[in-house]
Amino acid sequence: MLETVPEAVEGATRRGGNMATRLVALSAASMLLFACQAMPSLVKPRLEEEGLISVYLQSLSQEADRLTFRVEGISAVRGDGTTIPLSLHIDEIRGKDPKRERLLASGELPPGHYLGFSFRLKGATLKGEEGDVALSLAEEKPMTSIPFAIARKKALVVSLKFRYRESLPGGIRFAPSFSAEVPGKLATGLIGLVTSRSANIVTVFDKITGKVVAVVPTGAAPVGMVLDPLLRRAYVAISGEDAVEAIDLLGLDVINRGQLVIGDRPEELVLTPNRKLLLSANTGSDTVSVIDAASLVEARRIQVGSGPQSILVDRAGRRAYVFNTLSNSISVLDIGTEGVMATVATEAGPVRGDFNRAGNRLYVLHRSSPYLSVFDPATLSVLRKVYVGTGGAALKVDPRTDLIHLARRGTGEVAIYDPFSFLPIDSYRTGQDASYLAIDGETNNLFVVLPGASEVRAVHLVGKTEASRVDVTDDPAWVTLMGER
Repeated sequence: MLETVPEAVEGATRRGGNMATRLVALSAASMLLFACQAMPSLVKPRLEEEGLISVYLQSLSQEADRLTFRVEGISAVRGDGTTIPLSLHIDEIRGKDPKRERLLASGELPPGHYLGFSFRLKGATLKGEEGDVALSLAEEKPMTSIPFAIARKKALVVSLKFRYRESLPGGIRFAPSFSAEVPGKLATGLIGLVTSRSANIVTVFDKITGKVVAVVPTGAAPVGMVLDPLLRRAYVAISGEDAVEAIDLLGLDVINRGQLVIGDRPEELVLTPNRKLLLSANTGSDTVSVIDAASLVEARRIQVGSGPQSILVDRAGRRAYVFNTLSNSISVLDIGTEGVMATVATEAGPVRGDFNRAGNRLYVLHRSSPYLSVFDPATLSVLRKVYVGTGGAALKVDPRTDLIHLARRGTGEVAIYDPFSFLPIDSYRTGQDASYLAIDGETNNLFVVLPGASEVRAVHLVGKTEASRVDVTDDPAWVTLMGER
């Protein structure tokens, strides 16, 4: 297990090292931590000649509760009858599973016209009074007919609905039958968006039902994202290509792209309240780019601390706070002068900050320190440190209640803290580690990004019950919503 920088130095001291030994340990540990933080994972190339298909399966009807069937493969059938296999995301379909939409298969396809999908089956059983009964399978590969076209560098979502009675002719022979449709567009007020870093896509979903309606291909490794609700536009940090892209939420397509400097690796974006400037935290170059939101042209870059992981703008639009994970500091930017006005030391590994409802408290979560720090943003002084445990990953303060929601690595839960006593008062068990949190002001739901489960989960803030789940392709990184507070 990797030691933190303080642990490495402490270990060298315990082992009897002198000052030189401790400095070597500090240097080595710092380099190792930097490598873990800064080295990008293998980046998948963006779409060039191919298109993309995502096949979702709607929840099965109640009459299918006794049925289980296993799928060996799914292929797209071209107009000439040839087939192209897709990547399976689930291979066992059980009627008794929770009633929600699931991502069944996805993959890249050559442009052209297609007839539908063929299925290869492993087996099927039907639960009876004396246990599971094996069903005989159709001799031919079952096929679902739905004519569709794939365009170069575009994506298509197809939604399948399982037809139970048609799939069991005679009650003992199984040949899965589906109806299929391409989902219609959402009203913009219902749109939720999630980036998938490893898949180079943004998934568009209904924030109330969780139903996926579209997928937008992007450049390599999309990460942070911010919305302009008036222009109905989403801006995405394209970490793998050192760029920023703009997505039109009406046409659901990339409409503009701004190039940054090679090696910038933009991680996160914020939009100033006047909607004129984007600020990009560039983890690879230890800078913040000041970008014209209309043209996506970089107007200025500001040197900040080492490993800027995230960025936050105050509600007045005067200051931006950059959380430098590797240099244990916050760079405070004056947005008017576009320069650093102060640098504030923090606990080890600050990863994210958020304001309370009044804007007079700044909470800072750390990766390598067990403390949540409470700052006065006016004086930049620490008012309090709250023990929450190490491994901080995600933080969100509900501006309606001031309750503090935070997630730590290795816990599989979102903890909720009272802003007055700073005691944990509740939690929501996710079973997977969360990487990002967002709150929708219209549904009063907390949205939790769970990379390990390849899903975004919505939780009712009142009652902590599950509202919906959204299956997405590999490595979801960020979620944002129209109406987010």
